Amino acid sequence: MQPIPKLIILGRDGILNEFREDHIKAPEEWVAVPGALEAVSRLNHAGWHVVVATNQSGIGRGMIDMTAVNAVHAHMLRSLQALGGRMDAVFFCPHTPEDHCDCRKPLPGMALDIGRRYGVDLRLVPMVGDTLRDLQAAQAAGCEPHLVRSGRAAALSAAEVAELIAQVPGTFVHQDLGELATHLLEREHLRDSQSGLLN
Repeated sequence: MQPIPKLIILGRDGILNEFREDHIKAPEEWVAVPGALEAVSRLNHAGWHVVVATNQSGIGRGMIDMTAVNAVHAHMLRSLQALGGRMDAVFFCPHTPEDHCDCRKPLPGMALDIGRRYGVDLRLVPMVGDTLRDLQAAQAAGCEPHLVRSGRAAALSAAEVAELIAQVPGTFVHQDLGELATHLLEREHLRDSQSGLLN
C-alpha cells in the first residue's frame, strides 16, 4: 500500500508572486513574493508535493492567451527550480464569473480535481490563499484553510482579518508563505515526536 502523499494547494497571485490588478500578461511581469519560492523549496525538501490552483479570468476576458499563461508558468517553474524547488502541477480556471463554472474559486472544483488526481483525503490538505474567496474554496472542498498576508490580505486591518476568520472558522493566519512553511514543518515535527513517544 502506497503512503498518502503530503500535499499542499497554493493560490498563485499574492501568495507566490506579487498581485497585479491588471493581470500578469508576460513572464517579466511575474515577480516572486520575497521568500515565497524558498518556502516552497523547504516544503519540497521535507517531502511535500506542492500544487497551484489559481483563478485566471484574464483568459476568459481576452486579456491574456494560453501561450502567455504557459510562458508565465514556465518562468515561475524555472525560478523555483533555480532555488532547488519544484511544483507538481498548476491548475487554473480560465473562466469569468459570468461563465458560472464549478472550477472558479470560491467553488471547490479545482481542489476536488487535485484531490482526485492525487488520491488524497482533502481534509489532510492545507489550502493557501490571500482572499475570502480562497478560504471559502478551501472550506467547500474540505481542505484546511490558510490565509497569508503577503498579497491582497496585507492591507487588511486586524478587525478585517478577524471578520474573514469568522466567516471561515478554523482558518490559520500567517504573514507569508515562509511563515506558513515553518508552521507546517514544526507541526509535522511535533506529530512525529509524539508518535515516536507512543510507539
